[in-house]
Order: sequence, then C-alpha cells, then structure tokens
Amino acid sequence: MKAIGPKLVIATHNAGKLREIQELLAPHGIDCVGAAELGLPEPEETAGTFTGNAELKALAAARSAGLPALADDSGLSVDALGGAPGVFSARWAGPKKDFAMAMQRVERQLGPDADRRAHFTSVLALAWPDGHVESFEGKVEGRLVWPPRGDRGFGYDPIFLPEGRSHTFGEMDPAGKHEISHRAVAFRQLIAACFQR
Repeated sequence: MKAIGPKLVIATHNAGKLREIQELLAPHGIDCVGAAELGLPEPEETAGTFTGNAELKALAAARSAGLPALADDSGLSVDALGGAPGVFSARWAGPKKDFAMAMQRVERQLGPDADRRAHFTSVLALAWPDGHVESFEGKVEGRLVWPPRGDRGFGYDPIFLPEGRSHTFGEMDPAGKHEISHRAVAFRQLIAACFQR
C-alpha cells in the first residue's frame, strides 16, 4: 500500500458524505479536503458497479488535484426491486438530490405487501495521481420501514433499519452509525491496509 498522507482529497460534492468520511479519518491525522472546495468537477458515473464508479471518481480527483484521492460509491439495494436503486441511488433523487422524493419512489414501487429486505453497499476507492487504485467494500443488511424515521444521516437513512437494531440510520447518532454502517465496514478494511502495519 502506498502512503496516503498528509492531505487527501475526498472526491465528493455531497456534504453529508464528506462530513462522515472526515469523521472516520479524523483519528488517523489525515487532512481531508473536499472536491467541491478544490473546484473539481463531478465526473459522470458511467460504470455499472459501485466499484467501477468509486474508482472512476477517485482517479479523476487524484489526477486533477495531483494528490491521493478517496471516493465512495454507495447505494441502497432492495431485494424486491431486483437490487434497485443500486448504483442509481443518487440519480433516483434527481438533479436537486431530493431524497424525500427518492424514498417515496422506493415505497411506491414496493407496495404494501412486498418483501422489505434491503442492504446498503459502500465501495471506497483510494487512488493516486499515477493511476494506482485500491478498493474496499462494505455491506450492511436490513429492511425498509415506512414512514421515514429520524432526521440524522442523509440519503435513504431514514427508511433503513439495520438488522438487529431498533433505530433507523436516520435516528442513530453519528457515533452509533459509524460503528455498524456499510461505509464503516469498508473503512475498517482501508484503515487496516493503510495504518495498521
């Protein structure tokens, strides 16, 4: 594994995702800067997988900034919807990132009697300006609830109830979510690879 510090570009324009990643990296002394702060464009996510999209975003940011970059591609996959919205999770929210609308769309397509099992996937891709990239994947299983519960987190968090828990991601305090989330699972792998030698 190549060195990643002391400055790392977080290849996202999503403020909630940036904050969550900064909190997860804070104990490791990494100075994180968001892609938006550097004026980096958001590349079009043209890959058909979370890994492909994460690597595409990380490589674009690393090459543009001349610094190592970390990108996350994550989404909600609903069993009864054939895995949708999946890699299109953000796009279901439209250009205004209206996740209230996206959650309503999920609920409308599910209907009242559907299987409500779902999972979140997060793939973290760490890229360097020379084109080297490494990826780490995390998943968390759960089920969907309706109506949405909680105003913490972001995206689909208010309708996702992790397996074995009584609070949705939208109801959990950040520290609680960081212990079990799909992003936290991927981060543990990244931290083990980068900082625990």
